[in-house]
Amino acid sequence: MKKIYLDNAATTPLREEVIQTMIAVLQNDFGNPSSTHSFGRSAKSIIETSRKTIAKYLNCSAQEIIFTSNATEGTNWILREMVKSNGIKKIITSKIEHHATLYTVLNLQKEFGIEVEYISVLPNGNLDLFDFERKLDDKIPTLVTLMHVNNEIGTLINLDSVAAICQKYNVIFHCDTVQSIGKVTIDLQKIPLDFLVASAHKFHGPKGIGFAFIRKNTPIQPMLYGGEQEKGLRAGTEAVHQIAGLAKAFEIANEQLVDETNYITELKSYCIEKLQANFDGIIVNGENTFYNILNVLLPFSDEKTALILFNLDMKGIAVSRGSACQSGSVKPSHVLAEFLSSENIKKPSLRISFSHYNTKEEIDLLIESLKTI
Repeated sequence: MKKIYLDNAATTPLREEVIQTMIAVLQNDFGNPSSTHSFGRSAKSIIETSRKTIAKYLNCSAQEIIFTSNATEGTNWILREMVKSNGIKKIITSKIEHHATLYTVLNLQKEFGIEVEYISVLPNGNLDLFDFERKLDDKIPTLVTLMHVNNEIGTLINLDSVAAICQKYNVIFHCDTVQSIGKVTIDLQKIPLDFLVASAHKFHGPKGIGFAFIRKNTPIQPMLYGGEQEKGLRAGTEAVHQIAGLAKAFEIANEQLVDETNYITELKSYCIEKLQANFDGIIVNGENTFYNILNVLLPFSDEKTALILFNLDMKGIAVSRGSACQSGSVKPSHVLAEFLSSENIKKPSLRISFSHYNTKEEIDLLIESLKTI
């Protein structure tokens, strides 16, 4: 049975070049990066070269890149420190953020009594930027935390516009770029973000490694105390092979960006066309969505909702209902619940997410499998 992977918003397969890079580091550069002998210096050099590679493609200083285990860790650290140590009294976010953001904000509200406001979600799944600006007030120390691309439906914010609004009201802007980084160009000299978080496994790198961008001269206390690793902000011996794999994946993603974007965009269009041709009444959830994420409401009866993923999985096809972090939940998607009707929220929605490894033949097999359900 041919296995088909169409859940690239959950995680992506490693590129062969990334695997080879990591194997080479594991075999040859096992020294502790904090050691002063040649073994340690070699490992340290890999880390700093990797940091420079990431900074080059983001057009920022290497000193502004801090390695983390993933974006969830980075978000928890940054939001907590901004409230705990930097006097933030209000957070503005939306109810369609990843739970790494939503649950962190709720815990900070409970612990510190901060004010939290949620931006309205429009019927097309996008955020209401007029409502966003209405909630801003330069008299209250405020942090805005919004994801660039929604991980379930693929709606996206205009980073330039949101960052400009934040700058206008002198508020801090933290952005979850997990779904977009490595898939679009982000120029941090042009976009005045204060913080950005990313995870390598979303752009064909390894799991368990990510990074945070912290703009120069932004005061922040360490996440972990101990040694002087990561500019004294995250103590603990670095995972050199993971960092090298992240940098290699990020480099290839940016070098192949135009070709792969065009290919995946065409693949998504083909999938929409085939779905619409074969299923009357199919609805695309969200408007003007990101090029590798497609969330569709299927014209199937409510009782088929629970069986659809199981049936596709039995045929070797991997898709999802939404965030992989919530895959064990029977609750409706918190994202879809914000803008779908009570009737449509009960119907089966599928998230199909693509990479350059997918083909039109795989899309055809997905359609044929859906037709048998």
